[in-house]
Amino acid sequence: MKKVIRTANAPKPVGPYSQGIQVGKFLFVSGQVAIDPKEGKIVANDIRGQTARVMENIKAMLQAAGYNFSDIIQSNVYLSSMKLLSEFNNEYAKYFRKEFPSRATVGIELMPNALVEIAVVAYKE
Repeated sequence: MKKVIRTANAPKPVGPYSQGIQVGKFLFVSGQVAIDPKEGKIVANDIRGQTARVMENIKAMLQAAGYNFSDIIQSNVYLSSMKLLSEFNNEYAKYFRKEFPSRATVGIELMPNALVEIAVVAYKE
């Protein structure tokens, strides 16, 4: 059974997609950029600040569905430049206590002013 997950604590979709979809024990969180849900815009201009904002948006989505970071099994990371990878990794790692999820990371053109976008898949027994 498919369930749409919504929360005011993460940015509203900027296109025709859902913030998240839960199917059985899986949660699929749509790609998050560093939009502050209260301000409705990107508020950080460096990779560390944007990564932190993205991870907080993901945290809000996880919590809305009853999940947490330890339930993430896959991350898809999109960086505006692969030169940002080291700084990104330093901030991203702070959100995981033990094992990291599997991950794909690519350099790609993102929406204006966005340095990073992350989509995740979580699974909970």
